[in-house]
Amino acid sequence: MTLMVEKRRVVIVDDSTTMRAILGQLLTSDGRFDVVGEAADPYEARSVIKATNPHVVTLDVEMPRMDGLSFLEKIISLRPLPVVMLSSGTGPGSDLAVEALAKGAIDCLGKDGFGRPDGAAEVTDRIFDASLARVEPRASRPVPRDHSSFRWNGRLVLIGSSTGGVEALERVLGGMPPNAPPIVVVQHMPPQFMESLAHRLSGLIAPRVALAREGLEVTQGMVVFAPGGAHHLELVHTPRAAPRCRMVEAPLMSGHRPSVDRLFFSAEPMAPQCLAVLLTGMGRDGASGMLALRDAGARSLAQSRESSTVWGMPRVAWETGAAEALVPLDGMGAKILSLCGRGRESMQ
Repeated sequence: MTLMVEKRRVVIVDDSTTMRAILGQLLTSDGRFDVVGEAADPYEARSVIKATNPHVVTLDVEMPRMDGLSFLEKIISLRPLPVVMLSSGTGPGSDLAVEALAKGAIDCLGKDGFGRPDGAAEVTDRIFDASLARVEPRASRPVPRDHSSFRWNGRLVLIGSSTGGVEALERVLGGMPPNAPPIVVVQHMPPQFMESLAHRLSGLIAPRVALAREGLEVTQGMVVFAPGGAHHLELVHTPRAAPRCRMVEAPLMSGHRPSVDRLFFSAEPMAPQCLAVLLTGMGRDGASGMLALRDAGARSLAQSRESSTVWGMPRVAWETGAAEALVPLDGMGAKILSLCGRGRESMQ
């Protein structure tokens, strides 16, 4: 039996009349949405949101009177609901969009995709997915533990994340020491935002952050992100040497490019030296690859339902037996280090 979901009520907040009209038409033509209100600035938006009780709000990053980031913080603290940020995808707008994701926005979309025939379905699908997300008042971050005595046991960490993943990644990676195990991440995000994400994390976490490129060695103390766009990220195993990145032009896998599954499957030859992790996200990307890795000898973790913005990817991994444990977000970083440190191998 198919579960019916009521039409998702949407409020569009953008100072551009043209952009409101384009997005409004796009959503209205999709039978899953009901555009219940529009606003040209955050001050007008407050009364519209209060009157219409939307499932999701689309919010322009850069607006007059009050910028989108400041308004986002007010929404999250006073009336938590899913917010999708809209950005030009270049320059300061891209940096602000990534900061918004770290502060609790569910997703960010580049405005350049609205006018493309192939971009319309992606825009509506992602706004729909965001409307189903669970949003709660932001909790204070735990005090980081002292990992100065960490000694790496040689294990490689592979992480997949999607909806809600930027904030989750900041929490997980923020507790990593400078000599952290090598970490490779596929985060579902428009490619134009990936450089801003890497730049932001470089100033927040101790390990070195890099975007993957052909032939890049993944070594201890590095966090490597798939850059997205036209390429999947794979890892090439070489005996007695660090794994290297391989950029592959290929169709979507599990509905995505880059795909978490593609990364996980590529690591099968070195599975006994891998830890696969799935964080919050819509869909099932990563579950099949994680199962293959676990069957080949890898360790595997998935984020708990209670701490996930969207318990999709982790849920499928858990229900299919791909994940051997569910871990709350605030404990994930410590659990990763416990599995990658000498003398601390346990699943407590």
